This record gives sequence, structure tokens and C-alpha cells, in this order.
Amino acid sequence: MKRGEGGGGESDQDSSEEGTAENSKKRRTANEHSQAYDWGSLLQDIILHVFKYLPLLDRAHASQVCRSWNQVFHMPDLWRCFEFELNQPATSYLKATHPELIKQIIKRHSNHLQYVSFKVDSSKESAEAACDILSQLVNCSLKTLGLISTARPSFMDLPKSHFISALTVVFVNSKSLSSLKIDDTPVDDPSLKVLVANNSDTLKLLKMSSCPHVSPAGILCVADQCHGLRELALNYHLLSDELLLALSSEKHVRLEHLRIDVVSENPGQTHFHTIQKSSWDAFIRHSPKVNLVMYFFLYEEEFDPFFRYEIPATHLYFGRSVSKDVLGRVGMTCPRLVELVVCANGLRPLDEELIRIAERCQNLSAIGLGECEVSCSAFVEFVKMCGGRLSQLSIMEEVLIPDQKYSVEQIHWEVSKHLGRVWFPDMMPTW
Repeated sequence: MKRGEGGGGESDQDSSEEGTAENSKKRRTANEHSQAYDWGSLLQDIILHVFKYLPLLDRAHASQVCRSWNQVFHMPDLWRCFEFELNQPATSYLKATHPELIKQIIKRHSNHLQYVSFKVDSSKESAEAACDILSQLVNCSLKTLGLISTARPSFMDLPKSHFISALTVVFVNSKSLSSLKIDDTPVDDPSLKVLVANNSDTLKLLKMSSCPHVSPAGILCVADQCHGLRELALNYHLLSDELLLALSSEKHVRLEHLRIDVVSENPGQTHFHTIQKSSWDAFIRHSPKVNLVMYFFLYEEEFDPFFRYEIPATHLYFGRSVSKDVLGRVGMTCPRLVELVVCANGLRPLDEELIRIAERCQNLSAIGLGECEVSCSAFVEFVKMCGGRLSQLSIMEEVLIPDQKYSVEQIHWEVSKHLGRVWFPDMMPTW
């Protein structure tokens, strides 16, 4: 028994020694791996690339890992592009840029900023915070500035003088602005003159829809002086024959993108002027490849001035109900049409209108129909006429009306055959 017990003790001792050796081996392996993956020794260019994808707060935390990462955190290249997110916790679920971090950015990196956007919620406090930051950017040379309201246009709640004062700080000090997005803001004609006086040689993109304090003369000043302008977005009330002719002058580069928002808030209270066909013709001769995008948010009785003669629209979006008559005129007057979206039409089938659009609009490649009605036979004929050039075909199943020739179930195969790919109508969610 003693001999057996003694033998068992030796066995336990051997097992204990083996376990100790195994643990020691694991620790050595872990140490080797730790030394092999020394994150602090990574090239700073790699860390810089990773940091650019991190949210600001995560970026700040990562900068505390080691000295090398902290050096990357303060590199000018990391601060050329930045988005300030300004939200009030009581009114928004979105994360906001921490105020202390904003102070550090302005103190240390304002002269490095080049591509800046401000994303604010619906509160006046957030818009005021954005203006306070803008007014401090006296040592920067921005190339891109975007003011974005994620909900209602909160910049419009600010005193106009306060907003203009902050904005002109950037206009005066930048000298090299190439892209400016200031939709839904109280920008005005005098501030646009400051913009032009300091950035006329560099400005290429200007988006300023829903800016009620800007007049046609103000936007004309921009077009007259900024000959490198390639993209422009504005409301229809700023569009004029004079503006189109200014954009068509020999001094001006070819415009690539013109977006026009045609909006009416109250039926019958907004007057819409008519643009002369000769002005459109001059514009297209100068910029034959321009994309003319028009968003219509009108009531049916307000469409009378539009589509009475040929216009060079390439993309049309109807956000409210539009009549059969207007869609019929679209087919007759928009030969350059590439994309058509109709949110609602009514209960009268659009068979003839779609066929006319297919015949006349030879460049049409995308169409979307919401609350409309089209017979299955007419829809198949439309797809057959357009053929494989229809890269986007978004039609709600409720739009298609069965007839003697096709049921909704049969139309899937017939349309797929003419498109050269599998196609199904969109389904309305049931929840």
C-alpha cells in the first residue's frame, strides 16, 4: 500500500511539473505574440488611414494608447475633412460632437480644416452653435462648406445678421471655396457678393435651395463672376432668362448639373413665371451634356406655365399628384428625359401617356410610379418599346391593372423577357 501510495505521489508530481511547463510555454507564446503585434510600432500612415474612419470621440480615446498614436492624432492631414454634429440631447437621439473636443479642434486644428460640414438638428441652439464655430474659423482656408439641417431648417430661426456675420467670416478668410451647400439658410444677396469677391476663381458647386432672402439678381451676380461654376441648385423663383444666358456665355465653363426645385406651399398663392424657349436653347447649346433635374411639389392647378414647349429636362420628380394632361405634355416636350418619378396621379389610367413617353423620350432609362394606374397591356408595351435601356423600373404592384391580355401574375414573365433580366413589381409593406 505504501509503495502504491508513493508511486501515486510521484505521478501527481510529474503531472504538476508538466502543467507548470505547459503554462510557462503558453506565457512565452503570449509574450512572443505581444511582441510580434506591437501596435505602437505600426507605420503612422496606416494609423492615420484608420483614424480617418473613426468617430471623433473614438479617435480621441485611441490617441491616448501611446505616443505614436497621439502624434498621428495631431497630424494636419487628419483634420482636413471634418463634420461637426451639433444636437441637443433633449430633442435629438443623434450623437453630438463633445463641446470640449470642439474647443480643442478650433484651438489646434482650425488652420488645417479644408472640407467642413455642420450637421444640426431642429433646435435653434444647435444652429447658434454652428454659427459660433464658423465665426472662429478666421485662420482656415476652407475648400468645402456644408450646412445641413437634419430635420426642420433650424438655421432659418436665427437672426439674419448673426448668421450672415458668421458666414462672411468664412467667405472672406477662405479665398479658395470650391463647394458650398447652404440650403435652407438666411443667406442674402450682399453675402453672396462677399462670396464672389473672395472666391470667384475657385467656386465650382453652389447648392442654395430654399434661401428666401436671395433674389434673382443675387444669383445672377454669382453666375456672372464665377465662370468655373459646374453645379448649381436653386429654387425656381431664382431661375430667369438672364441667368440661363449668363451660364451660356463664352466665358463660362459648361455646366454639368442644374437642379431646380419648383415648390408651392399654399395652392394658388405662388406665381410661377415662364422661361423663354430661346433661353433654354442657348443654355443647351453651351452645355449640351448638362443634367437638368427638376423637383415639382405643386398642386395640379399650378402646372399651367410648365411643359408648354420643349425644355431640356433630364430628370423629373413629381412629389405631389400630377394630372394626365401634364404627363402627356411631358412626353411631348422633354426629349432629353432620362428619369421620371411620379408619386401619385389619380384613378385615370396613364396608358397613352406612358406610350407617348416611350416614343418620344429615347434616352429614358429609369422610371418609378407610385399611386397611379396603368393597364398591364400598356405597361408591357411601354417596356417593349424601351427595351433593355430601362436600368431602373420601380412600379408598385397596385399600379398595374389586369386586363383581357395579362394578369398581374403573368406580367412578371413578359416584362422580364423584354428587359433581359428577372423583374418583379414592388410590393406594398403590410405592417
